[in-house]
Amino acid sequence: MPFLSILVGALLIALGLQGYFDFGDLLGVEKQQITALIPAGVGAALVLLGLIALGGPGARKNAMHLAALVGLLGLAGALFRPVQAMSNHNLDLNKMPTRLQLAMAGLCLAFLLMCIQSFINARRVRGFANGQ
Repeated sequence: MPFLSILVGALLIALGLQGYFDFGDLLGVEKQQITALIPAGVGAALVLLGLIALGGPGARKNAMHLAALVGLLGLAGALFRPVQAMSNHNLDLNKMPTRLQLAMAGLCLAFLLMCIQSFINARRVRGFANGQ
């Protein structure tokens, strides 16, 4: 799981940087939007937690639980504006910010689901080891 956290974090960093540097070009303005770097911030947190999790079993459990929380917060944050726009019936999938938010939500959801599956598997293995 630590390697998955690092991989998803790297993808989110790339997504944020791509949004930051391409956003201004697509709109024909030279000013980049700092909020386009939000996926990069979430990705940096996941990379850091993945590296901490490589430290050992005790660090792995805590770091991966925190990484799952970061993934959940990233998912909720990324879906906030698209869901709000859908409720107002003005969701435009052709806009770059909307596509970046949905891409971040997809990455965070996939990461979160894989974390949950890993936690379930770890509990099963622990249960079998204890003879339950």
